[in-house]
Amino acid sequence: MAGGLFSMEHPWASAFGILGNIISFLVFLAPVPTFLRVYRKKSTEGFSSVPYVVALFSCTLWILYALVKTNSSPLLTINAFGCVVEATYILLYLIYAPRGARLRTLASFFLLDVAAFALIVVVAVVLVAEPHRVRVLGSICLAFSMAVFVAPLSVIFVVIRTKSAEFMPFTLSFFLTLSAVAWFLYGLFTKDPYVTLPNVGGFFFGCIQMVLYCCYRKPKSASSVVLPTTTSAAAVAQLEAEMELPLAAHQAVAVLPTCAAPVLAELQKLEEAMGSPRKLGGVKAV
Repeated sequence: MAGGLFSMEHPWASAFGILGNIISFLVFLAPVPTFLRVYRKKSTEGFSSVPYVVALFSCTLWILYALVKTNSSPLLTINAFGCVVEATYILLYLIYAPRGARLRTLASFFLLDVAAFALIVVVAVVLVAEPHRVRVLGSICLAFSMAVFVAPLSVIFVVIRTKSAEFMPFTLSFFLTLSAVAWFLYGLFTKDPYVTLPNVGGFFFGCIQMVLYCCYRKPKSASSVVLPTTTSAAAVAQLEAEMELPLAAHQAVAVLPTCAAPVLAELQKLEEAMGSPRKLGGVKAV
């Protein structure tokens, strides 16, 4: 498959690689509405840039892996596209974010996407002998992917505790699960464990999220929801902190990418509602 996305020698691997590209392409573009809103309002409205910085780091890792392996065109194309998209998101964030958030984003970018990536390049490409480079880089990608898969547990706990799936859109979970299946099969047919194994976790957590959505798809009635009034800002900050790690985790696996836009949009709606008593309607306050 070195010559292109499709190879007659490996038709099934090529087919699932193309399918994974199509699904991942759509998911990478999912934050576009959020950044259109940022552009119109000239404000990032307080959401975090962490998921986009982590996603860019993951994309660069998988590009390096694909280049070293030399026969992974599907991985190379989708992650190259992901790098362009995520870099664009980060640039827009830097333009419209307040000074403090801008400095934090720059620090995260240089620490993770520049320094950490440069260190990996030096270790895996310069210091490691050529016969072992694929294994070393694959192990790094696998470890990074598996590490961030524990993060969806946080959003799952939020859904269970609040008994509401409003912060976990079904469509997003469905396409992430579908993406995991496509990339799992691509890794299986190419006999690449470094692609196959992370997507087992992606499929598992995707299925759990869809089941939870079916269980909690009907939000609580307005009269039963308890929202704080005197500490609304702290409550929103706590919820954002709980949600930020899962968002970064979803984005971190470039062969199973996701976006922060749907959840960020819901968090922004919640913040607006909590900040305005007139929008609370019959919601019980404490």
